[in-house]
Amino acid sequence: MSSTWRVRLWSRFRRYFLVKAVGITAFVGLFFIAYFELLRHPARAVTQMPLIWLDQVLPFEPAALWIYLSLWFYVGIAPGLLFSLRALLMYGVWAIVLCSLGLGTFYFWPTAVPPQTMDLAQFPAFAVLRGVDAAGNACPSMHVATAMFTAIRLGHVLRMTRVPAWLHAANALWFVAIAYSTMAVRQHVALDVLAGVALGAAVAMASLRWPGTNWPVPPSLERAFRRWR
Repeated sequence: MSSTWRVRLWSRFRRYFLVKAVGITAFVGLFFIAYFELLRHPARAVTQMPLIWLDQVLPFEPAALWIYLSLWFYVGIAPGLLFSLRALLMYGVWAIVLCSLGLGTFYFWPTAVPPQTMDLAQFPAFAVLRGVDAAGNACPSMHVATAMFTAIRLGHVLRMTRVPAWLHAANALWFVAIAYSTMAVRQHVALDVLAGVALGAAVAMASLRWPGTNWPVPPSLERAFRRWR
C-alpha cells in the first residue's frame, strides 16, 4: 500500500511525457521573449518600488540564488503530473491567463527595485543574473506568482494522488523558499512578493473553480497526441 502513491505519480509523470516536456519548454521560452522585451523597452516611466520593514530585516544571502533558480524546475512539476490531455491543455490556458495579467501590469505600470548597494564583484553568478534579468518588471513578482500558482495546483494533484503528508509539506516549503529567495538575492522587494502571492493564488483558485472540464478536446488533436501517451 505504501508504494501505491508512487505508482500513481509515476503513471502521471510518464503520461504524455514528450508533449509536456516540449510544451513546458516552449511556453517558458515564449514568456521570456515577452518578459525581456518589456524589461528592456518599458512603454512608460519606471516606478521604483518602496521598501518596507521586511526588506530591512532580511539580509542579502548569496546562497539563496540556487533556490531562486530552482523555480524553473519547480514550475514543471504540476503540469508534468497531469494525466489527461484536456487537463494539460486547460492548465496551459490558465498559465497564459496568469502570465498575461503579469505582463499586462508590467506594460501599463513598469516597476523596478531600488538600486543595489552591495558589491557583487565577488559573486560572478550574480553578475550574470543582473546582466540577463535586470531588476525590473518588479511588481508583481512573476517569480513568486508562478511559484504560488504551481504550489496550489501541485497541492491539488498531490491530494488526488493521496500522497503522504511530507510531500505536501515539501511542496509548501519549496514555495516559501522560492518566495524568500527573491528578496534574499535582491531581485524583488516584499511588496513585489505580496503582489505575486495574490496574483498567483487568485488565478490558481479560479483555475480549480472553473477548470473547463466540459470543454471538448478536438478529435483531430486527440489523435495527433495519441502516439505520445
